[in-house]
Formats: sequence, C-alpha cells, structure tokens
Amino acid sequence: MISSIIIANKIILDRVTEKTYRHATKIIKNNIEKYEGFKVNFSISGVLLEQLKESNIDVIKLFQDLASSERVEFLAQTYYHSLSWFIDKKEFYEQIKIQADSIEENIGYKPKSAENTEFIYNNDIGCFLKNMGYKVVVTEGVDFILNGRSPNKVYKNPLCGHKIVLRNYRLSDDIGFRFSNNKWEEYPLTAEKYSYWINSTPGEFLLIAIDYETFGEHHNPSTGIYDFLDYLPKEILKFDNLKFANISEARESDDYYDVPPWRTISWADERDLSAWLGNPLQRDAFNSLRRLYYYSKPFGGILLETFRKLTISDHLYYMATKYGPTGEVHNYFNPMGGYEKAFHSFIIALDMLGLKIKEKVSENLCDFLINMTLPEELCFYFNDNGKNLGKACSLPEFFQAVKKLSIDYKEKHREDIDKWLSETLMVKNLDEVMRKCPDLIKN
Repeated sequence: MISSIIIANKIILDRVTEKTYRHATKIIKNNIEKYEGFKVNFSISGVLLEQLKESNIDVIKLFQDLASSERVEFLAQTYYHSLSWFIDKKEFYEQIKIQADSIEENIGYKPKSAENTEFIYNNDIGCFLKNMGYKVVVTEGVDFILNGRSPNKVYKNPLCGHKIVLRNYRLSDDIGFRFSNNKWEEYPLTAEKYSYWINSTPGEFLLIAIDYETFGEHHNPSTGIYDFLDYLPKEILKFDNLKFANISEARESDDYYDVPPWRTISWADERDLSAWLGNPLQRDAFNSLRRLYYYSKPFGGILLETFRKLTISDHLYYMATKYGPTGEVHNYFNPMGGYEKAFHSFIIALDMLGLKIKEKVSENLCDFLINMTLPEELCFYFNDNGKNLGKACSLPEFFQAVKKLSIDYKEKHREDIDKWLSETLMVKNLDEVMRKCPDLIKN
C-alpha cells in the first residue's frame, strides 16, 4: 500500500513538473530575459523543493536563474504548507524558518516577504511574521473585511503596522478557474483582453496570485494557457501607467486591514477556514494531529518529520464535505476517492505514528518525561477544596509545584495525579515514575 502511494506520488510529481514547474518556468525565464520591466513572485513549499531536488534538479536550476535576475522574489511560508499556526506557535516559527533557509540554500534568495499557507491570515499571524523579520505579508482581499474598499492597494496591520498586500481574487480566478471554461461569457481569454482589464482596474498595487499548476496542469496546454502566459508581459508593458513589482516593493499605507483571530481568513472556499476545519471529521482529525505534536517533538528526528508531513494542509482538505462549485474543486484535487476514505486513511496514519511514539517512550521513558511539555488543555491543574493552586504542563513543573505546596498534595490527590499521568504522559502512576526515574524527582 505504501509503495503504491509513493509510486503514484512520483507519477503525479513528474507530470506536473514537466507541464508546469519546468515548462512554465522556462516561459517566465525567457520573458525575464526579454523584458526588463517584467517581475514575478513565487511561494514554494519546502516539501516541493525537497522532491524537486531529488529527481528534477534542472528545475531548481531554473529557479536559481530567476533569483539571480533580481526581478523574481521568493516568499517565506510554512515548509510543509501546513496549518501549524493552529498547532503551536513554536512549530509555526520552525516551519517558516526552515522553509526560508531552504529557499536561501537551494535557490540563492533570502525571503523578504511572507505568506501563511493558503493565505490564512489574521492580525496575530501578521504580527508574528513581522517579528520574524518580514515587513510585508500577503493574504486574500476578502469582501467582508474590505467592506466596500478596494483590494488593489497596500494596507497595514492595526496592531503592529506591517504592510499587507491583498490578492484580487476576481481577476486571479479569471485565469485560475475560468480560463478554459468555454461557457464563460468572456471566453476565450487572451493576453490582450486581460491586460486591458488590468489597465482599466483602479488601484495602486494589484496582486494576481494563482496556483502555479494553473499553467499546464489545471488548464491543459491545448487550451492555449502557455501562449497566454508567454504573451501577457508584453501586453501589460504596452501600457505606460502599468509596471510589474515584487511584493517587497509595496509602499507604506495609512489604511488598516483589520482581521481579528475570530474572523481568520484564507483564499479558499468561503474565504475562511472551512476548507480544512469545516466539519466534525476534519476537526476531530486535526485535534488528534495537534496532540501528537507534543509527543513527537521531544524525540525529534524521523518521528517529528513524520508528524510534520501529516500537517500538510491537503490531508484535511480532502476531508471536506462541500457541495456545488466549491465541492467540485475539492473533488478535483482529492485522490482518495472521497472524504470518508481520506479521513480513515489519515486516522490510520496517526495511529501508526502514535504506536511509534509509544515504542520510543518505552525505550527512553525518563528522557521523555523530562522533556515533554503538554498543551494547555492537558496540563495538570492543582485544586484543593475548590481552590485553584496553579498548574503544571510538564513533570518537572509538577514536582517543583508540589514542593511549594504546604499540604501533602501527592498523597491527598493520588488518584487524580495517577489518572493524569496515565492519560497524558504514558506512565501508569506516580509509583512507576518514582521507581524508574528517581533523578527526575530529586531535581
């Protein structure tokens, strides 16, 4: 089963590489060399770079050539194109950092701007990325956030002031979704027509952002998508008032784009999180995944890498139960044969990772107990006669807290303590900890 999945993945990767990553990039490279005013922005996940490096190194060389032109910008994003922001902020930081490092190492470009997976964004995400050194963040121009304002300008975060560049989803979707639709009233879409639309659109900074697979994979070469990509720079540069720009060139703004955490946006479906967390199956799968982070993190290595591969947003995307045009998009991308199979396959993968973690815990119990830090909802909350006495999110914290309590808390609440240990730290009871890891108690 595993080998067949690996083979299928390679077949798909090779096909998309030939149609898009190689062919479309050659078109862009040619136009970069031909037109001095042409500029492009890319956002590439670390896992894609990893796979290209293994079997399609010539594509990496194409991206290196683009970077050397100094007119192509590569953005930072999560290495595993994941929902890591909702798992743990430290993990989010790590995935952004290792992706940016991978871009610099493999392509020769140090990212100046950033985006979160699928343009998932709120004020807190933006400020976090600013604190990492990215002064410009890209996200979706969402109508219910804009409230009648134009997406075609630069905004700023109301909390920390970083610059925000918004995608114009209507013009983007004209290429991404409607280009090959012969029932569309604007069909066929030519480079000349599209450049005229852009020139007629008011604004100061218009971002067209689409899946790169649009060119050759989502729209077959027979639709004329390559010619469109090839001719578009020339047509746009015919207009004196239009020029291409990189994301980092966005100017300062006085207008706010305010996205509180409870209104977190994305570029998918209804412009929210429902593409990945919209139904009970998705939320259950994600919560199970999130908990495994805290158990794989202390071991690092292959366990943490396996966990991180399971954070790839596609796994949850395949579990969506959407209808109409939105459901058709999910079904188009879903290789699992339906949301139920996607869910069951994912849960099996989580169970397998959980078994590997248990094996590691049994082999390295004391190291695990020393280094394991639990999420907030799994911490031990000290309570005596209805009085809150604090909490402990690790075993070292627990023993330090017990020492400070004037009561003999361990004996009085032994049943609660043993239950916490067995349900969260994979050890039977306090006696087992004291017997197997006496140094933990002394410290």
